Amino acid sequence: MSKKIKIAVVGLGGRGKDSYLPILKQHPDKVELVAVADIVLDKVEEVAKEYNLPSAACFNSAEELLAKERLADAIFITTQDRDHVGQAMVALEKGYHILLEKPISPDAKECVKLARAAKQYQRQVIVCHVLRYTSFFTKLKEILADGQIGEITTVVGLENVGWWHQAHSFVRGNWANAEETSPMILAKCCHDMDLYLWLTGKTCESISSFGNTYLFKKEQAPAGAAKRCLDGCKVKETCLFDAEKIYMDNDETGVRKGRTGWPLNVVALQATEESVLDALKTGPYGRCVFHCDNNVVDHQIVNMHMTDGTLISFTMSGFTADISRYCKIMGTTGEVIGEMEKNLIHIREFNGKEETIDLNTFEKDLSGHGGGDGGLIQSFLAVLRGETKGQEHITSIEASVESHYCALAAEESRLAGGKVVYLSTYRDLDA
Repeated sequence: MSKKIKIAVVGLGGRGKDSYLPILKQHPDKVELVAVADIVLDKVEEVAKEYNLPSAACFNSAEELLAKERLADAIFITTQDRDHVGQAMVALEKGYHILLEKPISPDAKECVKLARAAKQYQRQVIVCHVLRYTSFFTKLKEILADGQIGEITTVVGLENVGWWHQAHSFVRGNWANAEETSPMILAKCCHDMDLYLWLTGKTCESISSFGNTYLFKKEQAPAGAAKRCLDGCKVKETCLFDAEKIYMDNDETGVRKGRTGWPLNVVALQATEESVLDALKTGPYGRCVFHCDNNVVDHQIVNMHMTDGTLISFTMSGFTADISRYCKIMGTTGEVIGEMEKNLIHIREFNGKEETIDLNTFEKDLSGHGGGDGGLIQSFLAVLRGETKGQEHITSIEASVESHYCALAAEESRLAGGKVVYLSTYRDLDA
């Protein structure tokens, strides 16, 4: 495919509008945006103006766009979790290649259904496990594949969600209620399940997991807490999670500090002091974190027993100062420690040889999941254009489904008090 690839985007939220569309704009010689859809008309109008789209190319829903004859070579589906598979199935029938925001679905049977359909229609369906495409994890994979620490025996992984990020996305925000979206271990951590399967090159046999909602619930509300932060809350001055503190005054996230990107662009379409304050008065992000409808966990541990005896321990916590990922991978002849936030990889071999790799010295653009967003889009375009030389196509719908099995098995175990769940019960769905 040598001509420009035509792209349609359905779902103009933080991922579709704010992450992927700007990357497309960086490649005008390779790609052309031809259609968009979202249920929020203001977002459609904003994108149409910025990308010079005619009204005929703008739709009020993914379903309205997909009802038309195929408009593009590929479609980005960046809608809500439970809408993904239904929309993707129609897109495959229409002949689209698909870039699908993770997770595929909280329903394992739907995941299998989509994988089978992708094979049937011979279309690319790439799930946005963007961390695979970062220089950090690509280098880590290279080190492990080269056998610098021998055979991998043990992995410890940690996802620091960040205290305000937990409150923003998983208490007040779109992924707060598992019945409406997905469980936390899938919505947030299917990235990590995918990473450790890929990095180790191993297969999970069984999983156990524990986790709960420790802090963000009514029983933990301090005396005098109002239902909304701006409604005369009596503990406003001392509450770390006060919405005005986070969205107005925080050095990293406050509009009064000159911030206008994420997470403010989720709170208000155009982040100004006035628009954000108005949104906090009436919208979901102004609610007290102790009086929301959230039910996803705020901390969880997952233990994975691999088929060859390798053990992986993964911890997710919303009670961290940083938003970062850390891992320690132990082998028969050495160990590797990866600190993604710092872009540092430490290698210690048992023979005394040590090395620290600082990716900051040669990687210029680390924005968008450490450069993973851009890497994913470029890889997707390269595959569609047949330009895969030098750009390994490193993910597949089948691999993504396997990561979802692990996350869903972990949630099943957690809900059952930590019982061991065998992955064969999920793989049998694909038999």
